[in-house]
Amino acid sequence: MASRTATELVHPARAQLEFTAVLNALSDPVRLAIVARLADVEPDGELACTTFALPVSKSTQSGHFKVLREAGVIYQRDEGTRRLNRLRRDDLDARFPGLLDLAVPQGHAAIAGWSG
Repeated sequence: MASRTATELVHPARAQLEFTAVLNALSDPVRLAIVARLADVEPDGELACTTFALPVSKSTQSGHFKVLREAGVIYQRDEGTRRLNRLRRDDLDARFPGLLDLAVPQGHAAIAGWSG
């Protein structure tokens, strides 16, 4: 099945992950929440973009996913009309050990702040 987009999704290779780009991607509470949700699914588990209950518009949400993808934090693929997201935990742990262990609790805190 053809992709729903006209352009190929960009995913940097593990060796191309840049510390500053990853930190920039993780510097926003919405993006941290996305990472935390993806960290909670089984290893290599995927979530569709529509499953995230985020306090932003759909277009803003798309922008956040793009930042995470282009920094190498998440992997995205299209399946039919859905875009599926997976955390690149192995790549991030290999390049920046312990970074996700620090980031994920901050994402959970952001989610709790929206809920409470």
